[in-house]
Order: sequence, then structure tokens, then C-alpha cells
Amino acid sequence: MRAEWEALAQPAEQIATGQSVGLPVPGWSGAAFPPWRALHGRLCRIEPLAIEAHGAQLFDALHQMPGGANWTYLSHGPFAKLEDWLAWMRGSIVQDDPQFYAIVDVADGAAIGLCSYLRIAPADGCIEVGFLNFSPRLQRSRQATEAMYLMMRNAFELGYRRYEWKCDAQNEPSVRAALRLGFTFEGLFRQARTNKGRNRDTAWFSILDHEWPARRRALEGWLADANFDDQGRQLRSLADFAACHEHER
Repeated sequence: MRAEWEALAQPAEQIATGQSVGLPVPGWSGAAFPPWRALHGRLCRIEPLAIEAHGAQLFDALHQMPGGANWTYLSHGPFAKLEDWLAWMRGSIVQDDPQFYAIVDVADGAAIGLCSYLRIAPADGCIEVGFLNFSPRLQRSRQATEAMYLMMRNAFELGYRRYEWKCDAQNEPSVRAALRLGFTFEGLFRQARTNKGRNRDTAWFSILDHEWPARRRALEGWLADANFDDQGRQLRSLADFAACHEHER
């Protein structure tokens, strides 16, 4: 356990008292609170969540999976009727944190997923991505990867030092997605909360600012048109690109 701790810990130095402390962060004055604005990609857009633009479309898109499987690990939903979903949206879009967005397919303008920034701490330089809900059309698509890339890129450009991903430890697709996207698993918070009357152990993942350049190059390489054939099939995996950039900064 100590070896794992030391492998994850950031560099430190010893001060006059003989104690070890973290290294100084020169010129640190905090990150910027994320402005509620659209993020534009080639395949998708991240748009501030809006009832008129996204409400009905997202209700239909996110209620297609049998048994509402895409809602199992979320603290809200599924919703029996459109009015209930719109009421949830009204209460959510007035908040600064979480800050909700719709994921929109550039090809036809359809809203096909939901995401957010949350636990936004500009003074500490820490921000989390969460409340992810992908429709069947968005799941395992290039748009899904691009959406997560756009959210990451925006956060680091705003000056954040730490980008977090947390999920129910039983949510295997979310765990796999975090690892695929280049997040580092940091640990398991046992009995962190209850969700829909059940225990939730929370798995924590992160990407740090000095890790981002290599993650960015891997994601951009994978997303490039040259990495896909005429049938839209990938030629190289994201793991392959990540391995090529593993030791870069």
C-alpha cells in the first residue's frame, strides 16, 4: 500500500523543520470559473443545457435503453414523462455548480447526451466532469470521445491543475471509459454515499495538468480522420496512441 501511495504522490521537498511538504506552485493565482459557453468540435458541440433547444430531444434520446440502464448509476431519473424531465432540467440549469451541457451531433443538430462540470474549485485548480448520460447513438462513438476531449481541453485551458472523474465502483463501463481516456485510478472511497437506496463505493480518477499534453496528443491522434477507414472503423486504438505519448509532457 505504501508503494502505491509513493507512486501516486507528487514531488515534495524538506523544509527547515524536517517535514516534507509539496513543491511550490510558482505564480499560482487560481483557475477561471468555466464560462457557460458552447465548445465546438468537428463531430459534436457541447452546448449549455437549454429547455427549448434540448429538452424534448434529450428526453427521447436518453429513454431508449431497455430498463433505463443508462440511469442506473445516476442520482436522478429515469423519468416517466416529459414534464418530469423538464422540471428536473429547470432546477438544474439555474445552478452554477453543477454546470450542465448537452452533447449535440454536428451532423444533424440532435441532442444525444448530457454532461457537466461539477465540484468546481478555481482557487484549488480542481474540477470534475460528471452526470454523464449518453444515448445509445452516442455510446462508443467518435462523438463521445470528442465530447470528453472538448471538456478536458477547456478545463486545462482555463488553468485547472486537476481534472477529476468519479463513478460508482460497480459501473464497469464508466471505469473502463476513464482508463481508456487516460485517467489515473487513485483509489476507492468505501461507502462514500447512498444512491437510490443502495450503497455506493466511489472510484476516483484524475488527470493532472502536467499529464495533459501527452493525453491531448493521444486523443487528437485517435480522433483524426486519418485514423478511420471508409467504414468509420478505427485503424489504431486510443491505447496505442497513448502508449506512443506515455513519457511525453
